[in-house]
Amino acid sequence: MAKDIYTLANHITFLRLAAIPLLVILLLFPQKVPSFLAALVFLLASLTDLLDGFLARRKKQVTTLGKLLDPLADKLLVSAALIMLIPLGRVPAWMVFLIIGREIAITGLRGILLRQGIVLSASKWGKWKFTLQTIALTCLILHYPFLGLNCHLIGMIALWSALILTLWSGYRYFTQFFSYLQK
Repeated sequence: MAKDIYTLANHITFLRLAAIPLLVILLLFPQKVPSFLAALVFLLASLTDLLDGFLARRKKQVTTLGKLLDPLADKLLVSAALIMLIPLGRVPAWMVFLIIGREIAITGLRGILLRQGIVLSASKWGKWKFTLQTIALTCLILHYPFLGLNCHLIGMIALWSALILTLWSGYRYFTQFFSYLQK
């Protein structure tokens, strides 16, 4: 297990986790410049998800720690952004509850299966969900008109799409979970 920690992919995942406090601090200041910086931090941190997965597969360094830590880092990043956007009036609390509730439930399912020696890896639906959430949250964090675009409107459309995919992918994880339990 100790050697699992020392892969480049896992270090990149740790960087994504380290970006979360910076994102939270920037979101305490809802003006244009801090919002732009927060959107940039969020987007760059989200893009590390692609990079760490690519490197892990390319270097054949897919690890158990990476399989567990990567989706957890995604969930924490998205959850921090969503929670910080509620008091700013940029996202409805009920949407945040559904999205985070799904994330907690899937993490619980992973924990149950892990105790049985089964690692429930991220699915393609989960990856698409994260992509839509990244687009939505980047726009909602930016919030202000940017390059002539209504970032808030684009963000809400993407967030609704992400919510639908979030619930669908959650359903898929639950069906996969119950199929494992029946084996």
